[in-house]
Amino acid sequence: MKILVIGGTGLIGKGVCKKLESMGHDVVVGSPSAGVDILTGQGLAAALAGTGIVIDLSNSSSPDGETALNFFRTAGNNLVTAEKTSSVKHHLVLSIVGTPLAQHIGYLQAKQQQEDTIITSGLPYTIIRSTQFHEHTSTIIAVQGDGKEVHVSTVDYQPIAVADVVNYVVKFALEEPKNAIVEIAGPDRGPMNEFVQKYLDEKREDKIVIANDDNKYMFFDIPKSALVPAGDFYPGAIRFDDWNKSS
Repeated sequence: MKILVIGGTGLIGKGVCKKLESMGHDVVVGSPSAGVDILTGQGLAAALAGTGIVIDLSNSSSPDGETALNFFRTAGNNLVTAEKTSSVKHHLVLSIVGTPLAQHIGYLQAKQQQEDTIITSGLPYTIIRSTQFHEHTSTIIAVQGDGKEVHVSTVDYQPIAVADVVNYVVKFALEEPKNAIVEIAGPDRGPMNEFVQKYLDEKREDKIVIANDDNKYMFFDIPKSALVPAGDFYPGAIRFDDWNKSS
């Protein structure tokens, strides 16, 4: 089957393309470097010709609220318009757990708009909301660090490995559209500060975690349980400790 992977050169996209190709699918990488630009529409019609599935892993060039809103608004409208005159039978979007709970954050407003554009498009779809990745732990340390101290909230946290995200994106893309939102998360849940402490201990980094109850993530105020599934979810197979030891 011909499958268009928007954002096929990114962290998740590379893994998704590789896995789909290993399964024998005809994969088209949807990125400006490959001649497919969802912002301008350049190359989109050709990429969609004969395509049965679109996997949207796209991201804006900046997390800035206005930049992200403009990106997802324009890209979403271009994709929907083009797909309505194509052979696409399933549109899958990768989104973020907690998106509706933190709409004061511009980037999550943009992700909500991305979701809503597909939901209201009339196209068969599946939206996967994922928790934060194991691989984001080093970013937390970099952003929230102050010298040897890393200030980390005790908010609920349930990260998932990138490899598990890739597997779920492929799994759901090849299934019948759910016309609904599903959530995926790692198998381990606890306070965010504990995950960061485990990471630092394993890496033997000379830093100290300073826990707080500020309910912040990357300096954004969030509800305490915004980063974890509120109900049923599909669990990843890779435990944080196992990933931490092997990464």
